Amino acid sequence: MPKMKTHKGTAKRFKLTGSGKKIVRGNAFKSHILEKKSPKRKRGFAQPSFIAKSDVRVIRRNLGV
Repeated sequence: MPKMKTHKGTAKRFKLTGSGKKIVRGNAFKSHILEKKSPKRKRGFAQPSFIAKSDVRVIRRNLGV
């Protein structure tokens, strides 16, 4: 059986937390058309978000974990 390969697109977008139980992702909507977005909303985009439980299994497999 060959080794599992890491999906490089997934590896660039997600990372595991220190415990390895949660997966962190960046937020969308923070790159352009920022004038109409409130400062509070824009600050929120800087904070990392966690993946939904339903998606964790697929993303972990793509990360090769």
